[in-house]
Amino acid sequence: MSFPLFHRPGAVVFLDDDPDYLEMLALVLPRDWHVELFVRPVECINYLQQEPPFWEADAWNQQQLVEHWRNGKPLIPQIMGYWSKYSERFALTRVCVIDYSMPGMDGLQALGELVDWPGSRVLLTGQADEQIAVRAFNRGLIDQFIAKQTPDISRRLIEAVEHLLRTPNARHAQTWRATLNPEQNALLRSPSVGHELERFAAARWVEHVVIGDPFGVLGMDAAGHVSWLQMETPDGLTALAELAELEGVLPSDVEDIRRGRKLADLELRQALGRSGMPQLAAAFPVGQDAGLVAAQFAIESPLSPGSANSYSSWLARQEKRHVRD
Repeated sequence: MSFPLFHRPGAVVFLDDDPDYLEMLALVLPRDWHVELFVRPVECINYLQQEPPFWEADAWNQQQLVEHWRNGKPLIPQIMGYWSKYSERFALTRVCVIDYSMPGMDGLQALGELVDWPGSRVLLTGQADEQIAVRAFNRGLIDQFIAKQTPDISRRLIEAVEHLLRTPNARHAQTWRATLNPEQNALLRSPSVGHELERFAAARWVEHVVIGDPFGVLGMDAAGHVSWLQMETPDGLTALAELAELEGVLPSDVEDIRRGRKLADLELRQALGRSGMPQLAAAFPVGQDAGLVAAQFAIESPLSPGSANSYSSWLARQEKRHVRD
């Protein structure tokens, strides 16, 4: 899988007619997840059916950022403004996990009511329901199924949900791919490049967007700190070194840029409307045999979301986990 062009946290919904099982999940699921727990199918369905208009509005907001970029407005400050303004994006449910065996309405019937809801679907099954789940998976009705009798079911469930939370949303990816040129798109599809970027992002950010102009990844950590991972191809290094020389960067530093040992934040400064001498940062290779190098630059700007609009702050404002009955 190539590195996702767009990623952010989202809510996880669980539906099970056993409240004790849900209470157990409330205790063992990762604390950095926003979790909603339902014991009644109708309430869960109603909750998720409210979301599609908000998904649509969020997708439209992102498309508008790209449209403004086409008209000459830099993307980096736009994205930071989007992060600052729309903190309720974290509330959109990314994954729902539904028990198959429930009285009155089974799990597949409940999922069948969610025609327009765009998230990922996991079915919990008993041993007798496994063939039903296999057929549902083959028909594309669910993304995964897990047998409840699986040893260490909690760990297995967490791994499955984490995988789906990392799976890119196809619509968002299409929106941001429009900012990339063919060479950039090909580089991001390289397995070694994707692996390195995934490792880098997972260690630092909860949310990121890949853009092509300038080429890099804008990321935000859970506390609301924003940084820019600038990426350069061999041709890009030559152009960057020439620009750095024009900006008065020391000849030794210009040579380091030319050789891919350092990068200068010239395009970042231009996007943010900054003046003064560029900042330099040590570069490192990304992937194997691609010639791609990168360097990270922290962004201190009034446009940054800050702690008040961070994921950690938003999560702290939510209700304590409880089973909705």
